Amino acid sequence: MNYDKIIESGTYQLHISISKNIKLTIGKLGEFNFLKGNYIYTGSAMKNFQQRVARHLRKEKKLKWHIDYLLDNKYAKIKKVIVYPSKIKNECEINISTISSQNTEIPVPKFGSSDCRICPSHLIKIID
Repeated sequence: MNYDKIIESGTYQLHISISKNIKLTIGKLGEFNFLKGNYIYTGSAMKNFQQRVARHLRKEKKLKWHIDYLLDNKYAKIKKVIVYPSKIKNECEINISTISSQNTEIPVPKFGSSDCRICPSHLIKIID
């Protein structure tokens, strides 16, 4: 990641391509099928923002968050990262806006949003 200025906090979206249908166990959520296609994961970090995004881009890491289980699969690749610097937590608003502005479906309910009361999931699949 190379930014002109340090981003300390905000929201990010990982645009992920899955090149083959896969079945994965996602932490305590259970086992799910992920169909080949394009996905968007929305997350945030209110401190150490750049380190969080860089962690997602690394292959070698301890599986901690739901997204780690998906990105650990060899058929899942991050194609693009979009950042939204902010001092307030607004990942749900950005996520809901993305869901409503595109033709999407929810592949795994509560993925990345176990504690969220607004979003059905922070991972969406783009329907072509």
